[in-house]
Amino acid sequence: MSTHAKRERLLLADLLEASGPDAPTLCEGWNTRDLAAHVVVRERRPDAAGGILVKQLASRLERVQAEFAEKPYEELIQLIRTGPPRFSPFSLKQIDEASNAIEFFVHTEDVRRAQPDWTPRELDPVFADVLWSRLERMARVMGRKAPVGLVLRRPDGQTAVAHRGAPVVTVTGAPSELVMFAFGRQEAADVEMDGEKSAVDRLTETKALGL
Repeated sequence: MSTHAKRERLLLADLLEASGPDAPTLCEGWNTRDLAAHVVVRERRPDAAGGILVKQLASRLERVQAEFAEKPYEELIQLIRTGPPRFSPFSLKQIDEASNAIEFFVHTEDVRRAQPDWTPRELDPVFADVLWSRLERMARVMGRKAPVGLVLRRPDGQTAVAHRGAPVVTVTGAPSELVMFAFGRQEAADVEMDGEKSAVDRLTETKALGL
């Protein structure tokens, strides 16, 4: 039975393959080859992937990721498409779905939205609800460095408090757009921001959002 994570994985692999190794992405300093290497290392090299969250391990992560980026691009795509090895926690369906549905969605959009002619992607309501559910649980972690109070709001009125403080900025958009915003892709997210102008400006300019 397919999962959201599996579908997003295959979509990302297909998009990376079609884009080629040198296409731009929304990840600063990364082209599609770098992004593909990141995805592979995250799943297959836990000894290095810790550097994503732990600063002390960042240099090792950069070194290992650079080594993977030198591999044939087609090999990286195939490693993404086939998924993690059996010893990886990501090989467990529940962990894969919980950790990768939103991860692969964001990285797919990183490639799509880096193109000047990109168009909005219509998501099915079930997947949109999955993204919102993940975002609700992660909101306070992702918004902890927001320079102002931050509330995420769906068009139907459901809200998630990402950061308590004043003044408050309310960011409204579809779950997919709120996810992109919360993951630090503010400029590429189709959202509306309500609040004092100075607070909105500070939020828009900050690079601290996201993991």
